[in-house]
Amino acid sequence: MLTVFPDVAGPLFVDFPFETQYVTSIVYVSLYVSVLAVTISTLVSIPIALVVGFSDFPGKRLVTAVINTGMGFPSVVVGLLVLFAVSNQGPLGELNLVFTKEAMIMSQFVLATPPITGISLAAVTSVRADVRDAAFALGGTRTDVALTVVKEARYGIATAVLAGFGRAISEVGSVLIVGGNIAGAGGVSKTRTLTTAIQLEARQGRYGTAMVLGALLVALVLVVNAVVVRLGDGGTLR
Repeated sequence: MLTVFPDVAGPLFVDFPFETQYVTSIVYVSLYVSVLAVTISTLVSIPIALVVGFSDFPGKRLVTAVINTGMGFPSVVVGLLVLFAVSNQGPLGELNLVFTKEAMIMSQFVLATPPITGISLAAVTSVRADVRDAAFALGGTRTDVALTVVKEARYGIATAVLAGFGRAISEVGSVLIVGGNIAGAGGVSKTRTLTTAIQLEARQGRYGTAMVLGALLVALVLVVNAVVVRLGDGGTLR
């Protein structure tokens, strides 16, 4: 065991129960679930933001209100709804998705979509009208104009993606409900993520391990943030 710092009640230890295999597996599950959920959410959210931002239709204010409300939707409720959907009594019961990474992706997709859509909507609507008019004047199609708007709003969209990723990877309640926090033989994670592992370690009194895992989670978020910001800034990693 490795002593991290002393406590009033005695030394505080870092005690990884399954060593490297345990840590690498939960990091993999965390990134796999969150990155895939946010990627799918981004592909859905940006078109929605463009349609809502530049179209007039009945109920537009209601749609915008629903998007904004979704940003604060309780995660445990999302977890319960997804669990019901994939349970034997739910519409997706035949797919056997209870306590799987796929169910966790569904849950994180639902949680990440409102902030990505809402912030992207604000970003695309802030693009000046003359930019869109110029794209149309040059013979651009609707797709060309949409791509031009996305390029102009890339900083705001990058912020939206980061907000969605932050909510997804830091989630505990919904992934605990739909994933079950399961680790298999040898400590290999099945549905255990960094956040649920931190919760488990802290509950069992291994505070040093929980803090190390927390530091690792923060480091992962910082790395992803740096990558997304660099891509949004210059389009390439330099």
